[in-house]
Amino acid sequence: MDQYEKTEKIGEGTYGVVYKGTNRHTNETIALKKIRLEQEDEGVPSTAIREISLLKEMQHRNIVRLQDVVHNDKCIYLVFEYLDLDLKKHMDSSADFKNHRIVKSYLYQILRGIAYCHSHRVLHRDLKPQNLLLDRRNNILKLADFGLARAFGIPVRTFTHEVVTLWYRAPEILLGARHYSTPVDVWSVGCIFAEMVNQKPLFPGDSEIDELFKIFRILGTPTEETWPGVASLPDYKSTFPKWPSVDLATVVPTLEPAGIDLLSKMLRLDPSKRINARAALAHEYFRDLEHAY
Repeated sequence: MDQYEKTEKIGEGTYGVVYKGTNRHTNETIALKKIRLEQEDEGVPSTAIREISLLKEMQHRNIVRLQDVVHNDKCIYLVFEYLDLDLKKHMDSSADFKNHRIVKSYLYQILRGIAYCHSHRVLHRDLKPQNLLLDRRNNILKLADFGLARAFGIPVRTFTHEVVTLWYRAPEILLGARHYSTPVDVWSVGCIFAEMVNQKPLFPGDSEIDELFKIFRILGTPTEETWPGVASLPDYKSTFPKWPSVDLATVVPTLEPAGIDLLSKMLRLDPSKRINARAALAHEYFRDLEHAY
């Protein structure tokens, strides 16, 4: 750690404390994530080191760059480029999102980052506005924490005992699917898309069952007809209330028709029918976007 100096604590993420710091060799401002390990007595698992080392190879303008990994027996520090604003803070404090061109630009950049990661077989699994960071000077959005879920698992609570949010979690995960893939991230992006437009979360559940029911009240309760295989997922119950789906245009009323079409494709309950990130980028919703990305 001699190369890095911590200057201030800036937050507490899913996995541990985040510090602002300086690279003593380059004088560059950096973010240091100290990963708290569940089994601290066993030291840093070699699988985590291997997973994280792979992430250093990921380089894309819409991904927060992992610059270095420093570990000792007790903990692991991840060294990232420093960005001081996340999408959640920005949505809470800015009128920018009334301009749908800005929403469109941010959504496009999120999908670009995700398409890149998915092409490298890396999932996020915990996308939310808090881990989408903004470089305001250059108007670039970057995804943070990609690949960390695989390396460290997603804890139920953060280390400060806050509950990890369920609002962006895909229905297949909520229903207990053991095997899931890239569609889980597309679902999260759909939720974030609707939130940027509406300026409020789409499915703000406060428990797993409440989250599922909030989803079903809008998209309809799934059946074997609409989602083959759903009844065999571990947490599916035939006694779930049977809600019909509602028209998404009434849920996100200010969104143009092409946006509603894209959103509906991202929020398919059956993951096998959900649009992928690469196809989403080619959707007509983005046809009038100046491709400065």
